[in-house]
Amino acid sequence: MEGKSGAHTLHTQCNTLQYTTTHCYTLQYTLQRTAKHCKALQHTAKHCNTLQHTTTHCNTQQHTATHCNTQQHTTTHSNTLQHTAARCNTHCITLHHTATHTATHCNTLQHTATHCNTLQHTATHCNT
Repeated sequence: MEGKSGAHTLHTQCNTLQYTTTHCYTLQYTLQRTAKHCKALQHTAKHCNTLQHTTTHCNTQQHTATHCNTQQHTTTHSNTLQHTAARCNTHCITLHHTATHTATHCNTLQHTATHCNTLQHTATHCNT
């Protein structure tokens, strides 16, 4: 009986070893898959960090573009004001020229009127 009992024990131990070996293979396979999954997650995390950096860069670019548009608008407004100032200056010069010409004309008319008054006075004196 001892022979049968020894064989039975040996058979049980072999089954246990086979089960343990299978379990080890399963664990090894699971660990390999977990390692691959971890690498994939690390890659995804790096990709997310890159996307986050890109988003931040895009936001900065957008802010800069808005600032540039504001600057461009201000420059355009400034150019318009400069153009308007130049037109006003030209208009003022024209008005000054017209005023000077008018003043000269008025002086001539005043001189003529004075001369007419003198002539009228002389004519009145001659008639008397």
